[in-house]
Amino acid sequence: MKDLFSVSGKVAVVTGGSSGIGAMITQGLVEHGARVYITARKVELLEAMAKEMSALGECVAIPSNLGTMDGVAAFAAAVLEREDKIDILINNAGATWGADIDEFPESGWDKVMDLNVKSVFFLTQKFLPALRASGSVGDPARVVNIASINGITHPHMNNYSYSASKSAVIQLTRHMAADLAPEGINVNGIAPGYFPSKMTRHMADASAEIASGTPTRTVGTAEDAAGTALYLCSRASNYVCGHTIAMDGGVIANAG
Repeated sequence: MKDLFSVSGKVAVVTGGSSGIGAMITQGLVEHGARVYITARKVELLEAMAKEMSALGECVAIPSNLGTMDGVAAFAAAVLEREDKIDILINNAGATWGADIDEFPESGWDKVMDLNVKSVFFLTQKFLPALRASGSVGDPARVVNIASINGITHPHMNNYSYSASKSAVIQLTRHMAADLAPEGINVNGIAPGYFPSKMTRHMADASAEIASGTPTRTVGTAEDAAGTALYLCSRASNYVCGHTIAMDGGVIANAG
């Protein structure tokens, strides 16, 4: 039982790993002995994160733009030049867009869908040979897709493409899980509630109010994100497949 949550010696990839929940998960994996490849568009921020994490373990920065198919292919190729096997893939990179329903632009729809849904599918596809090489029935490789509670309940915001994309991620997680589990690849998801981060900075002034309206009276922390990811990436969750864990302090339960 002492190694139930171990990821020591694993090779992991975290997209959007330079900030927010991606950075929280990256730190959890690095500190627990995984070699982690992180990617994001902003090179300076990405390299700073890799340098910070390298003081704790192994972390490699590979810049990319996963919002395009060329970017997906280039990033996958760069990782696969270095690794024959991948044990863990965290599909976390995401974007959001807000606009009134009468004015919501096609560009805001396409940008969010391309990164939040399309890249999740096609990056996983590119990494399938390496995931298959790592995993086996009984000792599977892991894919964890980061969704959102906005894909489960009404977000009460005008982020139409974001909520639709995260709902799609939850269904895609189910679909991929059923198809890939027999090949030794477990696919699950995480649907976070409110975590203070760069993406949610527009809500920062309301953090205390959000916490008071949450059943646990808290907001998400780095330990919450890392802990849930470590569970889904370790032996502890071998029999969990195709599910999306709501990591939300009870918000969905409270919605009725």
